[in-house]
Amino acid sequence: MKNFFPPSLISLLFVAVSAFFPSYLSAQNTPMINATVSGKILDARSGTPLIGATVSIKGTTNGAATDVNGEFALITGQKLPFILLVSSVGYLKKEVLISDSKVEIKLEESTNQLSDVVVTSRRRQEAVQDIPIPISVIRGVTVEDQGAFNVNRLKELVPTVQFYASNARNTTLNIRGLGSTYGLTNDGIDPGVGYYVDGVYYARPAATALDFIDIDQVEVLRGPQGTLFGKNTTAGAFNVTSRAPSFDPTASFELSYGNYGYIQAKASISGPLSKKLAARVSFVGTQRDGLLYNTRTQTNINDINNIGVRGQFLYKPTDKINITFIADVTDQNPVGYGWPVAKVVTTKRAAYRQFNAIIADLNYQLPYQSAFERTLDLDTPSKAGNELGGLSLNADFKIGKGTLTSTTAWRYWKWDPLNDRDYTGLNSFSISAGTSAHDQFSQELRYSGQINDKISGVIGAFGLWQDLRTDPVHTEEAGSAQWRFAQSSTSALWKTPGLFDNFGIKTTYGIKSSSVALFAQADWAITDKLHILPGIRYNNDTKKANYSRVTYGGLTTTDPALLALKNGVYSNQTFDIDASEGNFSGQLTLQYKFNKNVNAFGTYSLSYKPIGINVGGLPTASGRVLTELATVKPEAVSHVEFGIKTKPTSNSVLNVVFHNTDIKDYQTQVQTPEPGVNRGYLANAEQVRVIGLEIDGNIRVNNHVTFTGAFAYTDGKYVKFTNAPVPIEEVGGDRAFKDISGGVLPGISKYAGSFGTELTGRGNLLGLKGNFFGGLDVYYRSTFSSSPSPSQFLDIEGYALVNSRVGFRASNGISFFVWGRNLGNKDYYEQLLVAPGSAGQIGGILGDPRTYGVTLRYTF
Repeated sequence: MKNFFPPSLISLLFVAVSAFFPSYLSAQNTPMINATVSGKILDARSGTPLIGATVSIKGTTNGAATDVNGEFALITGQKLPFILLVSSVGYLKKEVLISDSKVEIKLEESTNQLSDVVVTSRRRQEAVQDIPIPISVIRGVTVEDQGAFNVNRLKELVPTVQFYASNARNTTLNIRGLGSTYGLTNDGIDPGVGYYVDGVYYARPAATALDFIDIDQVEVLRGPQGTLFGKNTTAGAFNVTSRAPSFDPTASFELSYGNYGYIQAKASISGPLSKKLAARVSFVGTQRDGLLYNTRTQTNINDINNIGVRGQFLYKPTDKINITFIADVTDQNPVGYGWPVAKVVTTKRAAYRQFNAIIADLNYQLPYQSAFERTLDLDTPSKAGNELGGLSLNADFKIGKGTLTSTTAWRYWKWDPLNDRDYTGLNSFSISAGTSAHDQFSQELRYSGQINDKISGVIGAFGLWQDLRTDPVHTEEAGSAQWRFAQSSTSALWKTPGLFDNFGIKTTYGIKSSSVALFAQADWAITDKLHILPGIRYNNDTKKANYSRVTYGGLTTTDPALLALKNGVYSNQTFDIDASEGNFSGQLTLQYKFNKNVNAFGTYSLSYKPIGINVGGLPTASGRVLTELATVKPEAVSHVEFGIKTKPTSNSVLNVVFHNTDIKDYQTQVQTPEPGVNRGYLANAEQVRVIGLEIDGNIRVNNHVTFTGAFAYTDGKYVKFTNAPVPIEEVGGDRAFKDISGGVLPGISKYAGSFGTELTGRGNLLGLKGNFFGGLDVYYRSTFSSSPSPSQFLDIEGYALVNSRVGFRASNGISFFVWGRNLGNKDYYEQLLVAPGSAGQIGGILGDPRTYGVTLRYTF
């Protein structure tokens, strides 16, 4: 590790400068004496205090929120008089010139005006409607109230997002159907959707399985992002921001109970440690009983058992310096994951090689008729230990009209699974244990600001170094029943006693990769209405890998015929890879602001996904390992989109985006009947195309009723893929590959949408004053393919989910509400997976049934 990761001194230098030379860094300012401005924010009609109203000094980042009594306090060195900006949801924003250190401000209700949503995706605070990028923004409070405590549940709020997971490691996070390969994760490929938390890039897909910890906002950027964010991403980015430490003491506590033994506890405490140092500690723990019953072990599996903690320190030696140190760790230890057999497909193999004939010969039958009985039979105990954590140091320095930012981070991941991969109680593919460990180090240095009256922009450098390895080995093991699944002839040799008993492979591999880049983007205001935004990026990626797979167990023999049978299941493989690739990418955006309510833009961009490495095993042909498949070419992405963001009225927003993405050498994960490649392998499709139309908007009917909605039409196809593996129903035919040009891409619903409404009204409950509220959310997606090669048996029918909540928010900081998810108790699949060996059985990943519960929250 010491020799692999380069040292980073930039952030340490910043800390030293701020610690030892604060007087120098503040010399540019007129000496100031800190004073406190305090007051109360009230409802103008009733005179009741407004909780959570935002108060800030105009032209600064100095702000605070009102407490349960509607009171606030600001510590500032500015001399009176100055202007306060005051806002609260449902009220008109107000600017107040104050000349006294104690004030009382009244806000008028806004029955027909929406407040601007502020984002930081372009590395500065801006109203989302002013940005020429399609962005979906979900506030932290919205996430918490709707029970979307991880990315999987967040997809129900943003229909352009697709999320698939058979366990934490095997996770696919896509935007507009693009990003990562569909199916089981291959460690040798980079995600196409960037996942950032507080400015730090999380490299492993397993990070998206984490419970959100005290988040403030989630911004989902659609389309290629490489000239604003550190890591080059070809499909979009998640920008997650947690709640920052506060110099005003605050705390929040939350407890939820639900069916299936659901318990979730959250806590967050923040406050000052000194005049210049504040801290925040946040905790979340989630438990739920397993939703599937394993008849073999007589236990429930696929449960939730998560715990996470995050600590932050904010150091502000001057008004021009912010230094934040963050440490976090999350540990997930579910009993899972396992999946029932959803369906059985007849292949083109001989009758004796079909799944039903195989299990009949072994005197076995499945103990259920439907996967939605939520019963299964697995002879291998399941586990899925998933631990992630890290440290980061972010330093912001205001220099001139901009901000210089350094973000240094180290993160780790440990994965300890055990799976039964044949989806039955037979001792066939009984053990799959891909224990892994990962370390990443990243450094980003970026300057963002105003260059002159006409030009603003971002320029930066980014480096990511990763060390991913088996920990210590990956194990795949067959058993005594494997002879019948592997049998490919009527020879009596297949019945040789002990031939496949405990026969398996132990795989060791390591991937050391580096990605370094320079990037820049400008915003040139040719006129007040017309802006041109060019961006450019240079990226260099290097990957070095070693792979070794060794067989063990089974019958010890020197008989060539028996050895040939064993090699048909598992065989030795060894190869080394040293690959590198450099490229330029960029974008050009034209933005025209017709007026303050209409903002149109068009973007053309070129981006690349780095070269990929196959470390899941390679297929063979005529006994030869196809080492030419060890690497896959980089993706070349050409993207065009046109959009218009509008505010038709002061109480509504309506946005429309058309997008077209063409990808050359599309990286896809394909399947093979060979058991030794049970994770599939990476390949390049010559060309794919995704075309879509997105509409989103919201309207506040009055101060008590709000509607939100989003719709996505997405059409993804293989324009050209002439050498794709055949789907499951064609296995055993006269060819192993076929031309699937014109076929649909996996994981993409042509139609998807969400609709929600929120109702609020003032009232009293148990002597407490506050607001009643209720919400209803509907999510729909149409049929989509669950196979890289389109299959008539692997399409998942469309479905709709209904979620709801009803509760009361008291003015003293107490909230109480009941909630329900999938209220219609809809049975649906999230994914279908072909079992290794392609005997015909298909595992089904089930969506959650109806869940409901109650949440109690207290904030002060």
